[in-house]
Amino acid sequence: MTQMADKTVVSNRRVRREYFIEESFEAGLVLTGSEIKSIRAGRANLQDSYVSIRDGEAWLINLHVSPYKQASIENYEPKRDRKLLLHRRQIDRLLSKVQAKGYTIVPLRLYLKNNRAKVEIALAKGKKFYDKRADLAKRQAQRDMERAMRRPRGE
Repeated sequence: MTQMADKTVVSNRRVRREYFIEESFEAGLVLTGSEIKSIRAGRANLQDSYVSIRDGEAWLINLHVSPYKQASIENYEPKRDRKLLLHRRQIDRLLSKVQAKGYTIVPLRLYLKNNRAKVEIALAKGKKFYDKRADLAKRQAQRDMERAMRRPRGE
């Protein structure tokens, strides 16, 4: 059996700017047939989505999957809650961290792995304004150093 590479459908770049990522997990998604076709076509949006744990199950809230055009008239709700497939220990661990220390669970990216939709979720802690500014300054300094290294010596 050959291992196929992951194909990222959509990523949530804003999360890395606004949160410190502590730990990440891979979770499967429970989807309908027309939803997976729409995701394979790249018609999904992770913006403003988050993970909630209810009744011992993890749910992805606010994932927008555009309705599939060729599907039947009775299509799905684009922003419905979708169940995440995680092991019991992972759910318990996430729940204990969220309740105790003020963490939140956010999705980082939605991707296809072996023709199955997966979502990478992360245990994250919110950044303060000065943390964001420090990250911005660090990235700018790194860019300046790389620019200086590329420049020939005589200039």
